[in-house]
Amino acid sequence: MKTFKVKDYIETLKKDDLIDNLKIDEELLNKEVRNITHNSKEVKDNTLYICKGLKYKSEYLKEAIDKGALLYVCEAKNLTEPDYPYIVVKDIRKALALISILYYNNPGDKLNIVGITGTKGKSTTAYYVKSIMDNYLKNKDMAIVSSIDVYDGKTTKEALITSPESIDLQKIMANVVEAGLTDLVMEVSSQALKLNRVYGLLYDVGVFLNISPDHISSIEHPDYDDYFYSKLKFFKQVKNLVLNLDTDRLDEVLEKAKEVLNVVTFSTKNKAADIYAYDIKKIDYVTTSFKVRTSKFDKEFILTMPGLFNVENALAAIGVSYVLNIPWENMYEGLKIARTSGRMEVHVTKDDKVMAIVDYAHNKLSFEKLYESVKSEYPDKKIITVFGCPGGKAYIRRHDLGILSGLNSEVTYLTAEDPGPEDVTKICEEIAKFVKESGGAYKIVEDREEAIKRAILDNPNSVILITGKGNETRQKYGSEYLPCKTDTECVLEAFKEYENIFISN
Repeated sequence: MKTFKVKDYIETLKKDDLIDNLKIDEELLNKEVRNITHNSKEVKDNTLYICKGLKYKSEYLKEAIDKGALLYVCEAKNLTEPDYPYIVVKDIRKALALISILYYNNPGDKLNIVGITGTKGKSTTAYYVKSIMDNYLKNKDMAIVSSIDVYDGKTTKEALITSPESIDLQKIMANVVEAGLTDLVMEVSSQALKLNRVYGLLYDVGVFLNISPDHISSIEHPDYDDYFYSKLKFFKQVKNLVLNLDTDRLDEVLEKAKEVLNVVTFSTKNKAADIYAYDIKKIDYVTTSFKVRTSKFDKEFILTMPGLFNVENALAAIGVSYVLNIPWENMYEGLKIARTSGRMEVHVTKDDKVMAIVDYAHNKLSFEKLYESVKSEYPDKKIITVFGCPGGKAYIRRHDLGILSGLNSEVTYLTAEDPGPEDVTKICEEIAKFVKESGGAYKIVEDREEAIKRAILDNPNSVILITGKGNETRQKYGSEYLPCKTDTECVLEAFKEYENIFISN
């Protein structure tokens, strides 16, 4: 990998007017940086150390110096070792992003990058885009950074967060380039935008799906406006924008979209959209057909991934393809076979009396769309919901999801869903207040596997909605990620027990 000198990093930070002051001698200016990190444990010779993090302590800098760091970069408040070479910057997160881009030799410049933001549907849309592009690229495939997993052309790993820290993201992108891939699709979270994890990155195509209150807490966004305007920062970083005309706060979104040179719109309601879906039909448990009218074609599409709301996500992927001049045939074939692990996975018992749907739905908008779709598609079945809420963040979900589940479910099973620093029972009891407030019945079953089993065994002739975890293999307790069965595995095991009890005899 190409290496850069200390003076190159200084020039990079100067271009964005990020440097307050520095202490670097002439000899150090010409030293090559062979490692960058914000983790003092990872410092070695010729390391540029970045003082960053909510839990940063001055002891970390001392450790980095003891391990031989070339210099350190910090904000003024963390200038605790003034006799050692340093660069003081105005914004450490922006600085980290730019340093990372340079260290990995600007991998974004060598890639066609699609970024997707919105409250609901990012993962599904990302996989729809990937499926279309894989079909088009033939001998290559598209890299992906999603909240489900990360594929960089070399390995596929389960994701822990939606958008990685800037230094990790640039490393992933460098791997994509090294693997010989040319295209990348990624989810872009509100936190990534607010905390400048994607600062300095330019998207060839950006997608804005929708907006609804989410991630509102003392450690994320203090209110809905902060969340909304963090999302809108995305528009400054896209060459072409694919925009949903059916989103909330459309007037404000359209006003901000004026910053983008080329905007392509899509809708299932507004016929004036550049990409308009009509004649949407449910064919069977898993298949949906719909027609799409654009200036280039008027054609029918097929989705074999259930959920009428997925038509919106498909339109977004068609919009990306439209901008990139991908032929209709590749759009059709890609969408027809598209799958997203843990998204709207439908499982049915042999007697057809219990249907379990595993989905990542985890916020107000995704729950609303899920209930709307399920009631429309399976009107004769009772709805049972199994879910929890994460600990230490997004507290608004406990109210919103509790109310929605109470209004729409025959019974709600409240259970563990990455409780983190909080007690599972406490979280469930808090949600239960809102389930009860909206007239719903509930049961608290802390163990997620047991909750899924009880929901299935106790509720024949029902649709069991199991939301929030999808096919994740880890559950966060405290600061640890502990192994767990996926929701799909739990469903299939419970189905065996159900069929032994109710069908075999």
